[in-house]
Amino acid sequence: MNPLSFRDGLRRVLLLGAHCDDIEIGCGGTVLRLVAEHPDAEFLWVVFASNPQRRTEALACAEKFLAGAAKKEVQVFGFRDGFLPWLGAEVKERFEEIKKRFDPDLILTHYRNDLHQDHRAVSELTWNTWRDHAILEYEIPKYDGDMGAPNFFVRLEAAHCDRKIKTVLEGYPTQASRQWFSDDTFRGLMRLRGVECNAPGRYAEAFYARKIPY
Repeated sequence: MNPLSFRDGLRRVLLLGAHCDDIEIGCGGTVLRLVAEHPDAEFLWVVFASNPQRRTEALACAEKFLAGAAKKEVQVFGFRDGFLPWLGAEVKERFEEIKKRFDPDLILTHYRNDLHQDHRAVSELTWNTWRDHAILEYEIPKYDGDMGAPNFFVRLEAAHCDRKIKTVLEGYPTQASRQWFSDDTFRGLMRLRGVECNAPGRYAEAFYARKIPY
């Protein structure tokens, strides 16, 4: 597959996650590539639901993924996990605050048809807030079985995958007891997506690209 490139460079990237490990799991390898290939870009990493312990994990983990970025900011809000759709007005206010001060070239957010209500709420508010931007929706493996057929692939090398998985597993000890939180889950999905896009490095992360302006 022939790759898409940012001919004029990539200046600002907005990363949105409902929970503290969502960005890392959904698009951590892509973030590593973007930081390496666009070292002058500005990254804004935003998480909406957290508690004090998970917030500490998220801040430290985000710093590792964004190491090397010329300019970066990490925001972790404290909304209640599982309740984002019913806190809609308050969450929407945070989106509007971000919109006023950060105009991204690229937005990475949740998949619109994700069956987790928090993920879906963040995706819907992303599209509601940014109407004319390039938005890629990442996927999160989970019990619900909502994996679809994505149409945009970011090819990764094994080193990207190793670094992503190591950072996630070491960065979130609060999730270690969950049976899905494992090397083979994350590596297996990236390997499958690598097969689907014929990635030379064998791995990829996949996204849903509904509208891509050129």
